[in-house]
Amino acid sequence: MKRKTDIKTRLIIGISIISILLIACLIYKINATKENYEQEKDNIYTMSLNQLTDHVENVENFLAKASISSNSEAGAESLTEVWKEADIAVSYLSQIPLNVEQLNKTAKFLNQVSEYSYSLSRKNINKENLSQDDLDNIKMLHEYSVQLKEGLQNIESEINIGSLSWKDLQNRENDYIKQVDNLDAISFTDIDNNFNEFEGLIYDGAFSEHVELAEKKGLTENEITENEAENRVKEIFNNKIKQINKKGKVDQGNIQVYQFEVTENDNSIFNIAISIKGGKVVLFNKDREVTEEKISREDANKIGKDFLNKIGFENMQESYFLVQENIITINYLYKQNEILVYPDLIKVKIAMDNGEILGIESTGYLNSHEERTDIVPEITIEKAKENLNKNLNIEAENLSIIPTEWKTEILCYEFKGKIDETEFLVYINAKTGKEENILVIRETPGGILTI
Repeated sequence: MKRKTDIKTRLIIGISIISILLIACLIYKINATKENYEQEKDNIYTMSLNQLTDHVENVENFLAKASISSNSEAGAESLTEVWKEADIAVSYLSQIPLNVEQLNKTAKFLNQVSEYSYSLSRKNINKENLSQDDLDNIKMLHEYSVQLKEGLQNIESEINIGSLSWKDLQNRENDYIKQVDNLDAISFTDIDNNFNEFEGLIYDGAFSEHVELAEKKGLTENEITENEAENRVKEIFNNKIKQINKKGKVDQGNIQVYQFEVTENDNSIFNIAISIKGGKVVLFNKDREVTEEKISREDANKIGKDFLNKIGFENMQESYFLVQENIITINYLYKQNEILVYPDLIKVKIAMDNGEILGIESTGYLNSHEERTDIVPEITIEKAKENLNKNLNIEAENLSIIPTEWKTEILCYEFKGKIDETEFLVYINAKTGKEENILVIRETPGGILTI
């Protein structure tokens, strides 16, 4: 009897040991998988930072060239490169996982460098000489771009040697910030602070701060409280929310918002910014790996449009899109009485494995949206066609409203067509017949882009 009991006891002990070992192996595997995923994410962020730094360095180099160009043709070429490089830098900046407040002034600086450089390049192309004020402004922008480049290079260096992590950068209030020597040179928040003086400067045209600080046309409702904004987040995401952390009010920048960090039921985390005026979603971004593509672009487009309707953005039509790592980003335009309104732009990011909305950016819409008046053409579409290249094979035509570098809008006839194998969008002013803009359409493996 005792022998049977000993055997039974040993069997129980053996099974217990095996169970403990299996559980330990499972925990190890889960932790290893999580660590690998975190490392992959950090590698992507570091790559985006490297690209951001490279393009900011290009901005600085071309601004330096523009500041000493002796003829309008060379100056136009350099300023056009500044415009393109700054735009690309903004796209990489948006891929860095920091909150709205930390990236606010940096993004604003790059956007305004892009717009101002573009407006000056148009002057040069039209054989207009740059004024002394223009040249002084280019010199000032160059000095700020040097500061930004050096700050980014310092962050890169600290990350590469392991004394700074992405987690450290995301957590501005931890003890690390107090421990690192000369952190002023390597913090995104402090890079932003370097632009305090810049933010108050006023320029003519596209760079004009009075235009930037004007009342937002798409935010006409009353202000809401932080609790009301939190309830708005709960309404949008229904029963997916496990916890909401209030991150406070952001008074700086283009639109005043309340920020929230949201933990979902599966413990995934995302950040969202709700406008203080009107309670609109300004920015929302969720970062997760999407390993496969199961839904079509058409289905993703319907999901995005339905989501916009749900959160108060109606009459939106899809425009161009980009697919990267099984995530599609679709540009939606407001449509008023069959007229495409390009300034009222919203970008929506959708996972193509299950159709989950992963992000939205609505600042273009909130800055510009209103019901337009005086949008009746003064020339016929046939008259407008007389100003097109005779070799353009027209495939589609629309009325559209397009923005200018001077923050104004123009009613145009939009003609989509081909010359040989190259696709174009040509915009003819619907009041004067003047050619206002030409874009080249590029089909890439990831989507349809315009240049």
